[in-house]
Amino acid sequence: MKNQRILITGASRGLGAVAAVALAQQGARLVLLARSQEMLESVRQSCVDPERHLSVSVDFLDVDQVEPAVRKAQEFLGGIDVVLHAAGGGLGFRDDLLKPEEFSKLFALNLGAAAEINRLVAPEMKERRSGNLVHVGSIASSEGVGSVGYNTVKAALAAYVRSLGRELNRFNVIATGILPGGFISPGNAMARLQEANPEAYGSFIDDRLPRQIMGDAEELIPMLLLLCSEGASMMGGCLVPIDAGEGRAYII
Repeated sequence: MKNQRILITGASRGLGAVAAVALAQQGARLVLLARSQEMLESVRQSCVDPERHLSVSVDFLDVDQVEPAVRKAQEFLGGIDVVLHAAGGGLGFRDDLLKPEEFSKLFALNLGAAAEINRLVAPEMKERRSGNLVHVGSIASSEGVGSVGYNTVKAALAAYVRSLGRELNRFNVIATGILPGGFISPGNAMARLQEANPEAYGSFIDDRLPRQIMGDAEELIPMLLLLCSEGASMMGGCLVPIDAGEGRAYII
């Protein structure tokens, strides 16, 4: 990862923030994207050599903000070698019958922003025949464990990664994804559940997790480091479950 130029979305909290600190420790140069400039700056300052990194505020629900943010990243880094797409979530939409505008927001956050960023950075990667596009999905992409909206958009993201990976393989651009189960990290959904409803959090661990302990974001980092590296050369189009046995799907 030394001197690799990496763009991270959803970097203000959760897995994105944890990954930013880990990648900085490996010697990477980072541009951190999320909505809150204040939280992004806190993450940047917690990274090794914070002056080597940049934080850029962007609202992924507004697609018009994506391209200017990516251009700032390209200018600051001098190009992009890796994108880690950690932004995502269910936006609190729990209804079974979602309104069109709610589905649109879910797709914009979980798939639309990633697809637009990839559209902007992949041509240069194809030309130089190197690059890694890493997407954070969920085991909800292959089984109905979450809300209708969340399951749907994560399934769409998995289809996108699988399809894009096949198309980009011939250019040595590696599009991959991870499919985590439940894990906790600062500010993520599980951390919020633990604070808001400790009983439901405990029930999730008891009923869903074979280890009977909640996963930690740090446990996902070794796989992310692999997928962000040249060592992922045969992983194009692959979606890697990393759920400590929580998932029940036989085929991914």
